[in-house]
Amino acid sequence: MKKIITTANAPAPIGPYNQAIMTGNTLYTSGQIAIHPKSGELVLDDIKTEAEQVMQNLKAILDEVGMTFENVIKTTIFLNDMNNFAQVNEVYGSYFNEDTAPARETVAVAALPKFVNVEISVIAVK
Repeated sequence: MKKIITTANAPAPIGPYNQAIMTGNTLYTSGQIAIHPKSGELVLDDIKTEAEQVMQNLKAILDEVGMTFENVIKTTIFLNDMNNFAQVNEVYGSYFNEDTAPARETVAVAALPKFVNVEISVIAVK
């Protein structure tokens, strides 16, 4: 059985999807982009600031279900430019313990929603 997860501390969906779905002990988040949850504005000052907002949005969803980044078992990162990989990876890496970091893939794409530079989704287990 699936449970819809929503929090005001992460951006509201901009289409026919939910912020996350919990089924059993597993959480599946939708891809998060750098929308500030309070203002609804994109945070695109630079790639590191953008990645930080994405990670904060994911953190808010994890918090909503009593999880942390330690519960994350899998992530997917979408980049519109692989030249941003090192900077995004630096921000991303600051949220995980390297010894227990999740499995991950990073994929270059032609474009992302709202023409942002990075989108990240996670799967976490309690």
